[in-house]
Amino acid sequence: MVVQTERDEVTWYKCETCGLMFDDQNDARQHEENCDDEDPSYIQ
Repeated sequence: MVVQTERDEVTWYKCETCGLMFDDQNDARQHEENCDDEDPSYIQ
């Protein structure tokens, strides 16, 4: 599930599985579909 949060007056979308945050809800949903619950191999 993607969670919407606000930080520094910007809306972010967070993957509940691994905690990675995205500024685009579609990107977050696409990531979450493929998320393997490991630490991300890259920094967004």
